[in-house]
Amino acid sequence: SWLHTEPQPCLLQGKSTTNSLFGMGNPLLDISAVVDKDFLDKYNLKPNDQILAEDKHKALFEELVKKFKVEYHAGGATQNSIKIAQWMIQEPRKVGTFFGCIGKDQFGEILKKKAEDAHIETHYYEQDDEPTGTCAACITGANRSLIANLAAANCYKKEKHLDLEENWKILEKAKVFYIAGFFLTVSLESMLKVAKHASENNKLFCLNLSAPFICQFFKDNLMQIIPYVDVLFGNETEAAAFAKEQDFDTKDIKEIAKKAQALPKVNTKRHRVVVLTQGQEDTISTFPVVKIDPKDIVDTNGAGDAFVGGFLSELVREKPLDQCIKAAHYAANVIIQRAGCTFPEKPDYK
Repeated sequence: SWLHTEPQPCLLQGKSTTNSLFGMGNPLLDISAVVDKDFLDKYNLKPNDQILAEDKHKALFEELVKKFKVEYHAGGATQNSIKIAQWMIQEPRKVGTFFGCIGKDQFGEILKKKAEDAHIETHYYEQDDEPTGTCAACITGANRSLIANLAAANCYKKEKHLDLEENWKILEKAKVFYIAGFFLTVSLESMLKVAKHASENNKLFCLNLSAPFICQFFKDNLMQIIPYVDVLFGNETEAAAFAKEQDFDTKDIKEIAKKAQALPKVNTKRHRVVVLTQGQEDTISTFPVVKIDPKDIVDTNGAGDAFVGGFLSELVREKPLDQCIKAAHYAANVIIQRAGCTFPEKPDYK
């Protein structure tokens, strides 16, 4: 397999089994709407960005629902990716498993129902101190500005959920683990426990840089996880922020990928693979992107999550890197032609 530096038996013999793909992160209900520039300006939002909600954004969620035509979709970056991977795999169902924290409320029930519809197995830590988290997706043209109000998602507790024997047993069935960098703001100790398990058992641990603010303001947490990372995902803006914080002294995306690959690694049996996307440009690990007519782009929200989901769907079946990337591009292309991180009933992918 392309991730091994020495010959090893194939992990999964090309088949995916129940619970073989594990994700953990912030389960959020996406509230998306096409907005205008005035709305972005009012809340001082960049057209294409990902931020955590502050007090000044509280009114934004209410105004969005009142003023614009909103759609509700089950979201959260990691959960999206696990769902897309499951959609690409189709059978068996429940290959994908997801852990995260929700509130005991209507939004939480919607998330459970949507996860069930997507045939993934969710084990939510449910608490009633905070409501289920939401993410406002403010769409202008082909851009989207995401404002996440983590709420319950921020309440995930290792000792209350991950450490429970019945939950850990489910996690142990997995061969591939994926967590978006966003979860570094919530529970570093949970991430470390999962990452160490993967490393000690020569399983695959995958991480996404997720957003420039993760690379900048959660750098210490990020660098505690990086030594365990087998596959690192990011886009060009995240890669640039990461390179700057790490003093890589380069803006060249290929050089950034090489330097990120060379960072210290605990499990030396596997090479680290760095996969950096550049929107409509070619993906570094360099593979051609399937070109799409700009008029067919409905919504880029979820494209990055879909890219990862497509990649994971082949990774969990031990496919070569070029096939993982091909599936990643396919999934991203399907998603950008639809509203929100939604998909047709079945993939048309060979």
